[in-house]
Amino acid sequence: MQILKAQYLISSPEIKNCPEPDRPEFAFIGRSNVGKSSLINMLCGNEKLAKTSAAPGKTQLINHFEIRSKLEESSAPDAWYLVDLPGYGFAKVSQSTRRRWEQMIENYLRKRENLGMVFVLIDSRLKPQKIDLAFLRQLDIWQVPCTIIFTKSDKVNQRTVSENAKSFLEELKKYRQFLPQHIVTSAVKKSGRNKLLALISELLQQN
Repeated sequence: MQILKAQYLISSPEIKNCPEPDRPEFAFIGRSNVGKSSLINMLCGNEKLAKTSAAPGKTQLINHFEIRSKLEESSAPDAWYLVDLPGYGFAKVSQSTRRRWEQMIENYLRKRENLGMVFVLIDSRLKPQKIDLAFLRQLDIWQVPCTIIFTKSDKVNQRTVSENAKSFLEELKKYRQFLPQHIVTSAVKKSGRNKLLALISELLQQN
């Protein structure tokens, strides 16, 4: 897949403010500071597309990006939305703000009718975190399709990445009959980009 164009469209405080659900949509979410914006920028080939920040909790709204892509030279362009969701395991914010974010995310994930896949970002440098496992369990209960994206694989050696990924998937097996697909990525080295684009391309063709 070749990304022809990627541009910011709108930031919405609630699902009712989101764009019309007139095209396929793929959402990215993860614990605060997991490298979500960097991954989105790497995927789209635009370092300035999603705003990155060293401070966790920067994303506070449902951010839509309009994407046009092409599978082959001879094929017609596809139009779809990429969505950057607020992180869970929020930064230091008030209890009321946290509850509002949680409700906004739940409403979006359960009610957005054109949502084709949720990509859940997991920090590959860390051993399985309870908050990530709990979020994936919730997606399973809600029957929301997801793919796991292990991020920051360039920050530690590959053995550590493999061990952490394996441990995480083993934990998931305790309550999921079928494991979701997973992709190991690095925004710095651009590893995993082709696999991720190929998966999105496959999902677009199923629509």
